[in-house]
Amino acid sequence: MEKDYSIAIGMMSGTSLDGIDACLVKIYNDMNFEILDSYSMDYPKDVREKLFLLANNNGNVKDVCLMDFIVGKLFAKCALGLIDKSGLKKDEIDFIASHGQTICHIPEEQNIGGVSSKSTLQIGNVSVISALTGITTVGDFRSKDIAVGGEGAPLVPFADEIIFKKDIPRAIQNIGGIGNVTVLSQDCDTFAFDTGPGNMLIDYFSKKLFDVSFDKDGELASQGKVDEQWLQYLLREPYYDKIPPKSTGRELFNNDYAEKIFLNAPKQKCDVIATVTMLTARTISEAYQKFVLPKTPIKEIVLGGGGAYNKTLIKYLNECFSQQISIKTHSDFGIDDKVKESLAFALLGFCTINKKFNNVPTCTGAKKRVIMGIVSYS
Repeated sequence: MEKDYSIAIGMMSGTSLDGIDACLVKIYNDMNFEILDSYSMDYPKDVREKLFLLANNNGNVKDVCLMDFIVGKLFAKCALGLIDKSGLKKDEIDFIASHGQTICHIPEEQNIGGVSSKSTLQIGNVSVISALTGITTVGDFRSKDIAVGGEGAPLVPFADEIIFKKDIPRAIQNIGGIGNVTVLSQDCDTFAFDTGPGNMLIDYFSKKLFDVSFDKDGELASQGKVDEQWLQYLLREPYYDKIPPKSTGRELFNNDYAEKIFLNAPKQKCDVIATVTMLTARTISEAYQKFVLPKTPIKEIVLGGGGAYNKTLIKYLNECFSQQISIKTHSDFGIDDKVKESLAFALLGFCTINKKFNNVPTCTGAKKRVIMGIVSYS
């Protein structure tokens, strides 16, 4: 008798470049699911440093070629670690779905020799993952959406519809390296876009000024004051006024960008952290005012990603929204923040394997629905 579910591993590494998150999930044919286990693995220090260089446009073709395979081996190691932790056997896993590691994302058309195209690149070779695990692996999800006119991002809204439904008008706000929102409402089609920097600038200045990798719990920001003059300067970034669908990443908010804006920064170090933290909150709230609330009211915001742990950021968000919208976290829905995006790619991979559409054109700007993902069979 044919089973009515698949056992899958979803894997994700985001723009913060801190490591790999994986989840083991049972996905039923009707797209209901059960999270069975999870596992995370930090990148080795040298690998993370190399990835930061590549993501900030400091590398060569040889670096990209080598890191594609090294990251693939690390994803395979993470998958095997999860299998070992779960107590399952490899032959019980139907497939792995890997987002890979984005090192370049170009959502705007570029023209060379009369040929125009958007583009994106995620490394972590799926053939390597499949070969080392002995499990069929799906990857390279974003390319197909771009091939039909989309931006290849954001992709997680496909899973947000499945996880959170549309029972009330709800905004699913992820705050990873980049902030992105999915809008779920019966008043409109699901849509999504990147709001701007999430933790990316906070992390950069935390490292630069305090030699820590991030502002734990928002403690540094809580000791500073928001410099309104510098904040207004930062808010003049043209990306914030661009009409969705839109996506961004380190191609814009990179180290060079951070150094450029630092020229006008306040003298007090904690004021710098407070102000870029408020920038994240303000760009989220202003994005809602400009692009979300004209289409639908929002009763609830569900925060995910590392920003959900930043108490000062949450305080600023409540100030920006005048506490008129309830702010919750993924944990209120029984989902660990570190699992959410890897779960999303497991669901996306399930559709690839079963030849079902898995992009959302209203979120990415694609001209049509397609089946995203490339399969490397075991």
